[in-house]
Amino acid sequence: MTTLNGFVKVGGGPRKVLVLSGWFGSSADWQALTPALDTEAFTYVFFDYRGYGQSLEREGEFTFAEAARDVLALADHLGWDRFSLIGHSMGGMAMQRVLLDAPQRIERMAGISAVPACGSRMDAARLAGFSGTINDVSKRAGIIAFSTGNRLTPRWSAHLADESMRGSRREAFAAYLPEWATRDFSAELADSDGSKVPVKLFIGEFDPTLTAELMQRTWLAWYANAELETLANAGHYAMYEVPVALATKLEDWLKQTT
Repeated sequence: MTTLNGFVKVGGGPRKVLVLSGWFGSSADWQALTPALDTEAFTYVFFDYRGYGQSLEREGEFTFAEAARDVLALADHLGWDRFSLIGHSMGGMAMQRVLLDAPQRIERMAGISAVPACGSRMDAARLAGFSGTINDVSKRAGIIAFSTGNRLTPRWSAHLADESMRGSRREAFAAYLPEWATRDFSAELADSDGSKVPVKLFIGEFDPTLTAELMQRTWLAWYANAELETLANAGHYAMYEVPVALATKLEDWLKQTT
């Protein structure tokens, strides 16, 4: 019997959507959105990578290639031949690995402060700084505060960092870092049917790193049917900062048929 990754399912509608979280997150990240979701039109599955959330104890290699296989295995289990993808931060890069592995199965993709397929292209010094967060909750809180524009209460950043520590295994957290920080599979998009999939990108006006300029150079250059929207009063964690507005905009776009 095939072992599946853990997940949280919301709704029972005909439109199928699978959601991938970021490096600091898990399926729990999306709880604030769920009261605003149209559960008659959509079925949402909030996926947990191995070593995270509902999959905390699941062993693995902790790579995007493995995550893509796990996503597709879960979709098979659910009976989903075609579905849309949502990815936050690291999850934006991970969902593109799913797309490249099975482009014929993906209807639409939405990225929220989404890392492009080229990764973050971190140099050694920056990578070392992020590596310092593996065992240091205060450094995690510092990155969360920075990525939301240093404008929110420190208690919230500390809370999210604490949740990240509890919701992920250290070895998984460490292994996923180079996956999104240094890996680059953007060249594969050029010859893929996936480059024609409709893409909507949401960035927060206060996100200092996942900016409009970066989206223009990457996602919008690689996908023929991509568009970009900036979310007011949000940084890197729009699902926490502006959940109802984000849910509304996501569903307005996911309901489009062209």
